[in-house]
Amino acid sequence: MKKKNNTVPAPSKLNLLRQICNLIPDFLVPQLARQTGVDKKVRTFSAWSHVVALLHAQLTHCIGLNDVCDALNLHSGPLSSLRGATAPTRNNLSNSNKVCSAEMAEKLFWAVFEHLGKLSPRFVSGKAGKRFARKFKRTIYLVDSTTIPLIASCMDWARHRRRKAAAKCHLRLDLQSFLPRFAIVDTARHNDAKRAREVCAGIRAGEIVIFDKAYVDFDHLADLCVRRVFWVTRAKDNLGLKVVRRYQRKAGAKILRDDLIRLTTPASRKDFPELMRRIVARVEVDGKEVEMVFLSNNLEWSAASIVELYRCRWQIEVFFKQIKQTLQLADFMGTSANAVRWQIWTALLVCLLLRYLSFLSDWSHSFSRLFTLIRAALWKKWDLLALLNRYGTAGGHFRYLARPEQAYLPGMG
Repeated sequence: MKKKNNTVPAPSKLNLLRQICNLIPDFLVPQLARQTGVDKKVRTFSAWSHVVALLHAQLTHCIGLNDVCDALNLHSGPLSSLRGATAPTRNNLSNSNKVCSAEMAEKLFWAVFEHLGKLSPRFVSGKAGKRFARKFKRTIYLVDSTTIPLIASCMDWARHRRRKAAAKCHLRLDLQSFLPRFAIVDTARHNDAKRAREVCAGIRAGEIVIFDKAYVDFDHLADLCVRRVFWVTRAKDNLGLKVVRRYQRKAGAKILRDDLIRLTTPASRKDFPELMRRIVARVEVDGKEVEMVFLSNNLEWSAASIVELYRCRWQIEVFFKQIKQTLQLADFMGTSANAVRWQIWTALLVCLLLRYLSFLSDWSHSFSRLFTLIRAALWKKWDLLALLNRYGTAGGHFRYLARPEQAYLPGMG
């Protein structure tokens, strides 16, 4: 086992925040500001300064406008070296969050994603290193949503119940790379099934998508079949069906039933007239075995493969847990829908940048430890990659990425 060198990190002319910001191309933010009209909304506080302020807020866990403004004013000298960024006043930052379209934050995330993908193709493909399954030739996507609680008394736009308000992030996650491939940030009023088509729109023929029963819409599932996309999900309790053929005559230890079925409810059968697989299996949940029913449009995979494939859906819950517990998605620096979207998209951008740094440095510890280390030394003039390469008090390798080899499907070419 290789021993870590815990001496003082190599010095650098740039502080850690500047090294992180340098991952964003110089031209990108001004270009997007012109495209979205953000450059015309504010005069004394540039779009780049706004982005840097929100990145700093995420990286330092600032809980309010005063926290961001005070911290950046105290470091106004080093801040100015970040392409002329300036410290905001409370009014400037609040106004920018409110009037500058959050469409720019969304476009910035995907533009940086594309840029990093060109710099390091293996980063977005998920085929780098021993942690990834080289034998996979199909892309596997996980689809789910996470609810972000808001304050109902001052955020009426997000109210979805009498006394509750929340935003919701619908996400399509690439299992191999553990990176988002599509996201929608909206209120929690709409159920997941209504967003299913949008979230799955970019999936190509031959690829696999896994989602919970909340996203089950038989008209959409039929559309995925027409597009030759394989899907795995869970069945709702009130599913009306007729068994056409039994693949398994006797119940096994884990697989209780494996049937070829046809829907019998008139509305469901109209939306999905084709045959589908239905697997009943015992699955361990919190140390106890429970019976679950799975559905799939693939008629050739083994029942065990479908159950194991659905098990991988839990990795998107791991992703949501990481960003909600590590990044700043609990305290919002504005009450408008636009301000909330800015903060959520900036959190996703910070997650992307940190994962890229972990990829470059072959970081072997947890994502939360990576975040804590960078937050503690944000204004230090240390070489960031050298710091990550030599950091650590314990040897070994600590997995924080999903392991797609757990979803290996025998016979898949």
